[in-house]
Amino acid sequence: MHHRATISFVAIIFTMCAHAADQVKLIVLDPGHFHAALVQKDMYPGLDPGVSVYAPMTPDVVDYLNRIALFNTRKESPTSWTIELHAGPDYFGRMLKEHPGNVVILTGRNRPKMDRIEASIGAGLNVLADKPWIIASRDLPRLDRVLHDAEKKKLVAYDIMTERFEITSILQKDLVNNESIFGKLVSGTEAEPAVTARSVHHLMKVVAGLPLRRPAWFFDVSEYGDGLADVGTHVVDLVQWTAFPRDSIDYKKDIRVLNSRRWPTVISKADFERVTGEPQFPASLAPHVKDGKLDYDCNNAIHYTVRGAHIALDVRWNWESADGDIYEVSFRGTKSSVELRQGAAQRFIPELYIVSKDAGVFAALNHWAAAHPGLTIEKHDGEARIVIPQKLRVGHEDHFGQVTNLFFDYLKNPASMPAWELSNMMVKYFVTTSGN
Repeated sequence: MHHRATISFVAIIFTMCAHAADQVKLIVLDPGHFHAALVQKDMYPGLDPGVSVYAPMTPDVVDYLNRIALFNTRKESPTSWTIELHAGPDYFGRMLKEHPGNVVILTGRNRPKMDRIEASIGAGLNVLADKPWIIASRDLPRLDRVLHDAEKKKLVAYDIMTERFEITSILQKDLVNNESIFGKLVSGTEAEPAVTARSVHHLMKVVAGLPLRRPAWFFDVSEYGDGLADVGTHVVDLVQWTAFPRDSIDYKKDIRVLNSRRWPTVISKADFERVTGEPQFPASLAPHVKDGKLDYDCNNAIHYTVRGAHIALDVRWNWESADGDIYEVSFRGTKSSVELRQGAAQRFIPELYIVSKDAGVFAALNHWAAAHPGLTIEKHDGEARIVIPQKLRVGHEDHFGQVTNLFFDYLKNPASMPAWELSNMMVKYFVTTSGN
């Protein structure tokens, strides 16, 4: 059934907008994650404001519509999206057949995501899909095929790597690739890796002004993936992007996984109801319920090498924190270490430090800072902090617009997408699905 109606509680008009043949028009497929709405937090030049949504009528869709309504009705820079909702049972088949746009936005369930990406590329649609694209290593050959199929068809298939747009990530990459400051990446050892990173996300949080409601299937790692397969994609991506920029790494030859382990976060029934709205654990999670609590098997540690350089990652899902998510990473060079810290000493704000015993490093750092307007250096006891003004710190939610704008640039000229992006995708998902 094709639903076309006014739904008062979300205050969105469902209508069809005519659009020029060469205009970008979005299709949103089954928006089971708030990231789908964040792509639409702002308007984009040359983009048709009419969006076709194909999805079952579920609480996930209602949440998406409510977020779009908030964007449309906010006082400052309101958006002007119009939504046509297709909520019939064969919503995916209808999307492929009706082809009402040329870009499909994919978020939500991760296990079937590759099926949807393959079919969308096969139907001639460009794809902007949330991470992760795959959560099991058996799907690596499919990922390889779909990336090359998109390239042959001159379509753009891109995953949403928001963390590349964090100012601290941008500056850390610049510093690591400044030989006068960093030197070269050391190989390190298992005991003292070249790169160590820690990522802590939280299950209960507020996003775009609303408490986050997670579907019950989010807690099924066979459906959504564990921490490494999900948010760990950002961590692995940043390691590659920072330490091996523009390098085409061959995951079959250049990567070696040494060890990995996984352990649970224990969730009470009351907390499960608080975050999902479900009063009981579903039957699908019954094997993981012990003594009335859910063992959410989501935390990972992994140690691997890239061309001999040791990398150690720790990726966790904790329950809740007033201080927000945390990402810390250290790159060890022959002249200095470039460290991103976000602990209590930094008031849980990400801050960059250079640690070195070489006075020449700090002289080079001052020269580097002079070429970056707004940045200053605070030196103390063998280390220096990069003082980043608040105006340069763009929030996580706004990074979705930055990624989307880059995607649109590639859409105008698919050949402009760097070749290393394809190999980086394979490396990233090889590491994040190791052991799964």
